[in-house]
Amino acid sequence: MNLNVPHYSHFLRDGVQLSYFDEGDPSGAPVLLIHGFASSAAVNWVHPGWVKTLGEAGYRVIGIDNRGHGNSDKPHDPDAYYPAIMADDAVGLLNHLGIPQAHVMGYSMGARISAFVAMAHPERVQSLVFGGLGIGMVDGVGDWDPIAEALRAPSLDVVTHERGRMFRAFADQTRSDRIALAACIETSRVLVTREEAAKIDVPTLIAVGTKDDIAGSGQELADLMPHARAIDIPGRDHMLAVGDRVFKAAVLEFYRGIAE
Repeated sequence: MNLNVPHYSHFLRDGVQLSYFDEGDPSGAPVLLIHGFASSAAVNWVHPGWVKTLGEAGYRVIGIDNRGHGNSDKPHDPDAYYPAIMADDAVGLLNHLGIPQAHVMGYSMGARISAFVAMAHPERVQSLVFGGLGIGMVDGVGDWDPIAEALRAPSLDVVTHERGRMFRAFADQTRSDRIALAACIETSRVLVTREEAAKIDVPTLIAVGTKDDIAGSGQELADLMPHARAIDIPGRDHMLAVGDRVFKAAVLEFYRGIAE
């Protein structure tokens, strides 16, 4: 088995074909990985070494390509991308694999989706890891309409908005369906209320880069939740924090603490 190049399979949920991999130790505790906006399971979790790290630690490592991303179907209708719908995709994968409960770990948009999984299906979640998203999950992360405009622009050359340029360049680099991503960014930003965050009572680790100007404070989000703690990923911005060694070590320690 080569953890660097996972074998992808597919399943169907509500007419949308979704791609996933199922790697690591089949008898290990399952970890469901949910990637961020404009990324994919490979870009978010395989290339930065998460599949290798978790697999070598004895976990069953499952990664889903969110709708609109990676090898999954890419609807162009914004109504297809509300977080609750993508959360049900993730739970649908657990159902498809016959997994009653998993550690759920998401980065950025994937962290938001993970929260919606925990809110709608708390019995399916053993623990949560929110990477790259702190209090922004509750308060919002700024104006993302220029990102949708940047994704729909004829070329990167005409995009002047700084964050729009960053995400447009990333989408071009990953050869993404930009129209699907623009639809996704319009409806995937539904916020978690403070009251909803306070009801998420599974063990939660929140990890945000100290140079991340998108996520918002991890500690502020942790303070709202009954069983959450936050860590800093030193010197990393939103794009670079995901594969950081400090992040990986903290997650492995977090999982060991739950198992004890």
